[in-house]
Formats: sequence, structure tokens, C-alpha cells
Amino acid sequence: MTKALLIFPHHLFNHHPGLDKRPDRICLVEDTLFFGDRQYPMAFHKQKLWLHRASMARYAKRLEGLKPEFEYVRYEAGKPLLKPLIARLAKAGIKEIVTCDPSDFILEKRLKAYCEDHDLDLTLINTPLFLNTPGENRAWREDNKSWFQAEFYKRQRRHFDVLMNGDKPKGDQWSFDGENRKKVPKKLRDSVPQLAPREPDDIEEEARQSVEKDFPDNYGSLDKLYWPTSHEDAESWLGAFLNERFELFGPYEDAILEGESLLWHSAITPMLNIGLLTPQLVLDAAKAFIETKDIPMNSAEGFIRQVIGWREFMRATYEDIGVPMRTTNHWGHTRRLPESFWTGETGIDPIDDVIKRILKTGYCHHIERLMVLGGFMFICEIDPDDIYKWFMEMFADSYDWVMVPNAYAMSQNADGGRITTKPYFSGSAYIRKMGNHEIGDWCDIWDGLYWRWIWRNREQLAGNPRWAMMVSMAEKMDGEKRDRHLKTAANFLRGLG
Repeated sequence: MTKALLIFPHHLFNHHPGLDKRPDRICLVEDTLFFGDRQYPMAFHKQKLWLHRASMARYAKRLEGLKPEFEYVRYEAGKPLLKPLIARLAKAGIKEIVTCDPSDFILEKRLKAYCEDHDLDLTLINTPLFLNTPGENRAWREDNKSWFQAEFYKRQRRHFDVLMNGDKPKGDQWSFDGENRKKVPKKLRDSVPQLAPREPDDIEEEARQSVEKDFPDNYGSLDKLYWPTSHEDAESWLGAFLNERFELFGPYEDAILEGESLLWHSAITPMLNIGLLTPQLVLDAAKAFIETKDIPMNSAEGFIRQVIGWREFMRATYEDIGVPMRTTNHWGHTRRLPESFWTGETGIDPIDDVIKRILKTGYCHHIERLMVLGGFMFICEIDPDDIYKWFMEMFADSYDWVMVPNAYAMSQNADGGRITTKPYFSGSAYIRKMGNHEIGDWCDIWDGLYWRWIWRNREQLAGNPRWAMMVSMAEKMDGEKRDRHLKTAANFLRGLG
């Protein structure tokens, strides 16, 4: 017995490439980085932990029927797992550890160190979790001076030959983002698609009970279960999106509705980020659907951009510049994130509405993450490290590769603009424009924080053409009005602690 295949919680592929290496032993590993690590402590959302437990238990039943010796290595709180596992495998005669590319700095670092400790070879296979290989991303970066998503996306469209007419984009433009900023009209609000709970089977119920027992104090609810835990159910979920929501996805992609989490989004990331779906499967299904159905270009392009553009771009930038992203605090924000952001009791209506829904499901869509939650945390000057940890712990689809670039760079601009040209934040008018929240005291607080932040950073912002106009407005604002904004913001921030 010389070769062991390690399968981690995010590598549950229908056709796992590691099996082609003909391993003598297979270990399905509940690694501490996915459940609770002593060195990097995270209290993950119960929906995420349940999704891992249920999907891994189901995957284990498949592996048990294979010829290689199989072991399900379970997490135990407070105990190391990977290091003693590799030591035990080495003692049993294993000479080579095989696994998919971890797409995680710490997991890869530990694998290399522990294998080196026991003179074991480590083979990292390209992962089906992504379309691009690390080598392809590095080659693109070597040919480009900076990480610009628009240019990366054009490369992806050409490479995968999707929505193309020869070398030109279908519809004569690469992005239809300008058409995807409508609010949901009143006539559609009664028919908005719902994020419906599922009836758990025995595996899912057992996973629910184990999570409640092992992680009683973690945030999140398991009163209702939402996410597919098998490949078949995940593919059905994707099919439901294509058939029922894809057509209207584009125009209402940025819309916000009080009490609604799904709208016309695909919500496939909890399954996509653990391998129950793969981006290749999603791309193939979407292309086939677009070719046979009358899907508007703004919906087709918007979804394709998420799959082959933004998702691959996040992974590529994480692997290239993830360390400087997470170790830079460009704006010097240091305020600690208060408990009210974990419970949905901030007193800011749109924030509390989203957080309460996240506590139930472990999910909200990307505009709520970026412009509602991230934007508000930004003008509250919350420490980027706290924000990263919050996003990691509150979402069912959270992993280091996606949250480092999204939290530190996209959301907080803490990296100083390595992949974006400006911070993403707004006043209350944008939130009301895209949603249905009524005007209230929260608007005054939000706007006060908005103008306070611009006023405090006006010297730096004045040199940015995209912000110079707002600086000018702040400077020309009536003095009493500006003071009122600043006082409102100060009172709210004082209450945060």
C-alpha cells in the first residue's frame, strides 16, 4: 500500500480525478479548517456545517463501495486532525499523498509541511472546482500589467467560446451590466421566487442533529434546511434556475427586496463551492440552454460573467496577491465589529433584514453582500479583518479563496485598489432605489455615515476623478447640514462601541 487519496469537504466531485491515480487508500477528511481550527478559529454558520456533514456522509456511501480501503476521518473539537492523519498513513506504509489543489493557503502549506516531515511525496491534481488551472492564470497575469476583471473576462469568453460571433461578442458588447439595474416592479412582487426549505432525508436529519450537538453555540439556524446535499439534487437545483429564473435574472440582478433572499438568482454557490456542481457542468448546461431557449442577452451574459468571469477572477487573484490583500489596511479602518452585526440588531432596517435572513439560510445575493452589508461596514470604518471573519462565519458558501478578494478587496478596498478602481459604498438613496425599504431614521444615519466618510477622506478622494465630484459636494454643502450629518454619524458610531 503506497498511495493515499485525501478528499476534503470541498472536493466532493461526481467524477473525482484522484480516483484515476488508482489510490490504495481513500480518506474523506473533515479537516479542522472547515469545521473549527485552533490556530485559525472560525465558528461557521450551522447551515454550512450541516451542508458539509450531510454531503460528506452521502459521498462516503459512494466511496465505501469502491475497491480501495476507505476511511471517514471525522472532526473532533480541539483535536488536531491532518498532522496525525498523515503521520498515521506514513506509518502504515503510504509513500505518496494525492489530493486536488486545495485552493487554500493554509491547507496547502500544512499538507506540504506534514508530507515533508515523513518524506512523503505530495501530488496536487488540478481541481474541477474551477475552469482555469493555476498555470493558465499565471500565464494571463504575465501578459498583463494589472488584474483587471474586464480584460480577464474577455479572455475567458474567447477561450471558452461562449456568447461569441467569431472573435466578437454577441450583441456587440462584452457586458450588458447597464441593463441589469432594475428594481422589482410591484406587479412582480407577489410572484418573486422563494428560497424554499427542503424535507430532510435520514442522512440530512442525522447531519442536522450532529451539528446541533457538536456546534451548539455557532450562529445560524437549522430549523429549516435549504441546500441540496447530493449531485442529483444539485443538478436539479441548477435546472430549476435555468427553467424558472434565468430569463429574469439579468434585469433584476441588482434588485433588493425586503424579506426576500432568492429573487431570480441561481444561488448555486453553496453546492458549486464544494463540488456537488462544477463550473464546467454549469457552463455546459447554461450554454446548451441559451442555444435552445430565448434567453435575453443581458440575463445570459450576466450569468456567464459570474461563472467564467468573476468566480475564476477571484480564485486567480487570491492565488497571486491574496497575501498582500489580506495584510493591507489601506484606509486604516480599525473599529471592531459589534455583536449587533451578528444578531441583526443594528437598528438599520436594510442591514437587519439581510442579517436575519442570513441567520436562517446562510445566504444572500451579491449586491446585498457588496452594497448593503459591505458598503455599510465600510462607512462604519470596521476593521477589514473583522469583516473577513464575519463573512467567513455567516455564509454557507464561504471559503478563503473567495472571501479574501471579496471582503478585503472588492468590498472594503483595503488592498488599496489592486483589483478595483474605487471603494463600493453608497448613500441611502441607492439602497432605496434598488429596493423597497421605506424611508426612516436609518436613512439619516446611513447618509450621515456616508458624508462623514467622504469628509474625513476628502484630501485623498479629491485626486480620484470618480470621487472628486462628491468631495466638491461635501465642501459646498451648507455648514449646518454637514454638521448635522457628522453629528448623526458620531452618535451612531458611539453606540457601536
